[in-house]
Amino acid sequence: MKNKIITIDGPAASGKEKISKYISSKWKFKHLDSGVLYRRLALILLEAKVNTNNVFEIKKKINQISTISYRKTKKIRTQRISQLASKIAIYSFVREYINKLQYNFVKKNKNKQGFVIDGRDIGSVVFKKADLKLYIEVKPEIRAKRRYKQLIDSGEKSIYPKILKEIKLRDKKDKQRKHSPLVIPKGAHIIDNNGSFRKTVKNITELLEKNLK
Repeated sequence: MKNKIITIDGPAASGKEKISKYISSKWKFKHLDSGVLYRRLALILLEAKVNTNNVFEIKKKINQISTISYRKTKKIRTQRISQLASKIAIYSFVREYINKLQYNFVKKNKNKQGFVIDGRDIGSVVFKKADLKLYIEVKPEIRAKRRYKQLIDSGEKSIYPKILKEIKLRDKKDKQRKHSPLVIPKGAHIIDNNGSFRKTVKNITELLEKNLK
């Protein structure tokens, strides 16, 4: 399985990262969470006090960036960063910039057995010719409960109704976004992740064993 690419798309808090990590561990694939890159960029803009309503200021700052870390840290997991990342993700030039980083990631790690990459336009836009595409489906209410628990466990104060409202709004924005909207990628296998992770993993394992021979 040389240089196989698995894409995992789905709405916010659908469990893409957890599923990706499972695949990465079991099949020894290199994992890339595209959301980390958007969050990293959001943090850079926030710390530089860039006016994110001004596209020229954002473009200027992006041109000054020499490198962006692919690492996930607690600093970029806050609600503020999440909301800012969602805000700048509507710009086509921001998405093009992040996409280039993803292509470079695969290119620099081409000696790896394969890649599992998750996001909201990975199989539909970024890696259209992926070897296997998955689309994760979870009800908004369940996603809100999981995100709420995640924030509470990390020490951040949160309110479930507010989280649910934000997730539904994020879904609407992602699906109606002009550039690279959230869709089910052509040829993708739909994965129901409403139940237990054990059941989800079982279904995914069977799917991967069948398709990655």
